[in-house]
Amino acid sequence: MWTEKLQVQGPYNFDLVLERLSLDPLQVVDFTNRTVKVPLYIEKEPIVLQVQAMGNIDEPSFIIKGQSEVYKSKAIERLKKVFHWHQPLEGISRHFRESDLREIFEEHCGTAIVLDFDYYSCLVKCIIHQQLNLSFAHTLTERFVKTFGFQMEGAWFYPTPETTAQLQIEQLRAIQFSGRKAEYVIGLSEQIIQGHLNLDIMEKLSDQEVMDTLIKIRGIGRWTAENFLLFGLGRPNLFPKADIGIQNALKILYGLPQKPTQEEMESYSVKWAPYLSYASLYLWRSIEKRSEKK
Repeated sequence: MWTEKLQVQGPYNFDLVLERLSLDPLQVVDFTNRTVKVPLYIEKEPIVLQVQAMGNIDEPSFIIKGQSEVYKSKAIERLKKVFHWHQPLEGISRHFRESDLREIFEEHCGTAIVLDFDYYSCLVKCIIHQQLNLSFAHTLTERFVKTFGFQMEGAWFYPTPETTAQLQIEQLRAIQFSGRKAEYVIGLSEQIIQGHLNLDIMEKLSDQEVMDTLIKIRGIGRWTAENFLLFGLGRPNLFPKADIGIQNALKILYGLPQKPTQEEMESYSVKWAPYLSYASLYLWRSIEKRSEKK
């Protein structure tokens, strides 16, 4: 086993990161020890790392532990991007201090955008979550992973594209997938193993190129593609205007009698660029906290 210590520039609130991760029942979060287990694929090999917070919001540091030295350096580089350790949050926080989102950013100061751990699981999760309330979306994703995926060192890995492509629609319907959603997930997996979709090259493409590539695939629309750009690739300037959570958050923020129109959302968000992804995250977080308090 190897251990590595990383120092990160503050503000960075790992406790709030763990709080949001814990909404997903697949995440192995330990609040007492401030740890999370991270399942990664490095060069197509599954590995599990443990991330533990040791510092505070202003001077954050982390202890990373893993089993094999073989992929250590590549795994750490991946972690830096997953947890947004590669870019200080101070500049982003400063950007929103004079905006309409000032109070939300103060309340959730140091909350980073944490990426899904690999591109395929991100896209599958986005498809599963389509048009479902968050609670059932997490439940359905958990059933999918624990039925067809695998566990290693206590962490859960999504089934591979090869595994999913071999599933029958009836197998997914048995865990409460709709027939159409089952077709979408299986079809996506087939596209990947047949070589028609290469997720590994997505990082090199522009936002629009990624969008154009993904929406050609049955079952993937703009909302799913935008969420993949945000939580798969970590693009900084995404604002999914069709997202009901963001619409509800804006309704509460501005005291609107109904959800905002697309034009109103466009108007609100002009000053939030070029960090619209963080505006999205903090708006989501504002309504998640309201739900947790109920």
